[in-house]
Amino acid sequence: MTKIEILEKQLEEAELAYHELMIGARTVSVNVEGVGSTSYAQADAAKLKEYISYLQGKISQAKGIKKRKVIRVSF
Repeated sequence: MTKIEILEKQLEEAELAYHELMIGARTVSVNVEGVGSTSYAQADAAKLKEYISYLQGKISQAKGIKKRKVIRVSF
């Protein structure tokens, strides 16, 4: 399994966990490769969302996709 595949699998698990939190299904646990697992409760939804953003950034970085810079327009 490549690094990108591992990150995409982690992202998939995190997004499913976030969905389950948002619909009130339960407290969820996400496996973090090589570190263990982390549990999130409804109060931790913001932390889980941050983790999802982090994984998305790592996937983009691994694929060689650079972040786009913000273009500000003023009149």
